[in-house]
Amino acid sequence: MLTWANDAPHDNLSAIARAICDRHTGVGADGWILVAPAAKGARYDASIRLLNADGSGAEMSGNGTRCAAAFLIDAGVTAGPDVGILTGAGLKTLRLLRRRGLWFLFEMNMGRPELARGEVRSTIALSSGDREVTILNVGNPQCVVFVDSFDFDWRSLGAEIERHPAFPNRTNVSFVRVLDRNTIDVRFFERGAGETMSSGTGSTGAMAAAVLRGAAESPVRVITPGGPIEFRWEGDVFLTAPAEITAGGEFYY
Repeated sequence: MLTWANDAPHDNLSAIARAICDRHTGVGADGWILVAPAAKGARYDASIRLLNADGSGAEMSGNGTRCAAAFLIDAGVTAGPDVGILTGAGLKTLRLLRRRGLWFLFEMNMGRPELARGEVRSTIALSSGDREVTILNVGNPQCVVFVDSFDFDWRSLGAEIERHPAFPNRTNVSFVRVLDRNTIDVRFFERGAGETMSSGTGSTGAMAAAVLRGAAESPVRVITPGGPIEFRWEGDVFLTAPAEITAGGEFYY
């Protein structure tokens, strides 16, 4: 969910994020994004601040940044096709490829994934035993777990990994099933939000881990419960996926 920063209170933002994102008594969302149009002459169109559903802050969201770009174009802040958005993980650039009403298709430069420990394969000790993972940073922390199927309690495992001592600032967790050299299937347990239907940064981490481990090669389609996301890795990683505006209104806190 997105709000103009000037229209939002300046205090108690964590509590407001929890109230807005609550799926029973609020609007219901994985996170809340405050959008501030840039000053005239800036090298970007707007800056954004992201709060997770639990009120904690996050560096960025791949899906959320695309939604912010759609929000800015629809509001007339920028005509596109190129949109620059300053996030907590730096400046991100997007290009509008297609628009149909309130539906937008963007290509987003996700930058270059970095192995957090300089190793493709790491091991962490869990209650169920040691587990091999790939730990990356794609603007936010990612821990990728490769599985043969999702027929196990991956949500509980994701919750344990999210708060593992190896990740003092917590981590996002992606469970990856490789379908073929150019397709992977992914489930997400995100820091501060829990299970989510999709994740731009999580998909980026999952794709990068699969390529770095030799299990896939660019281009890669990432299948998520919320729909497919397309990737190509050419120096930087480029993500192509839609964003759609579904509602607008007021929230009374």
